[in-house]
Amino acid sequence: MLQSDKATAVGLIPSGLFIVAVHDSETKTSDGYLASFVQQVSFNPLVVALAIKPGRPAYDLIKAGLPFAINIIGDHDKSYLKYFWKGYDPANNPFNEIPNHLGEFKGLILDQAKAALECVMIEGIKPGDHEVVFAEVKASHVMNPESKPLVHIRKSGADY
Repeated sequence: MLQSDKATAVGLIPSGLFIVAVHDSETKTSDGYLASFVQQVSFNPLVVALAIKPGRPAYDLIKAGLPFAINIIGDHDKSYLKYFWKGYDPANNPFNEIPNHLGEFKGLILDQAKAALECVMIEGIKPGDHEVVFAEVKASHVMNPESKPLVHIRKSGADY
């Protein structure tokens, strides 16, 4: 079977849309990226898995063990997605414009998100072109309870 044929059905696996964000208090910079590969993988401890391509914004900071937040995008406000859809120029850091704050575990929470999970990486593996990061959820916050999480369906499993 052709790779493109296999990728068609893989693209139909629904996923959420998330902004994974981290703040480096030492350099006072924030970084993040739009993610769709996020899934709960354990109840006790509460662990999620997310895939991140090496070289993406926030990759080095997450790998260094800094706390980060997985911001769940809701249907009530998608305005801040424009900064992340195709990536951003670090000289025009969107975290300077998007209202945000640090959570109790220092995860970078976007005020406009539906909810956020503050996490710390516990381990990672690289089965392909993305690294799968397993992270323990340290805290969670629901900012917009009436909103529904956005769901993303791709045209193909071969691309975002």
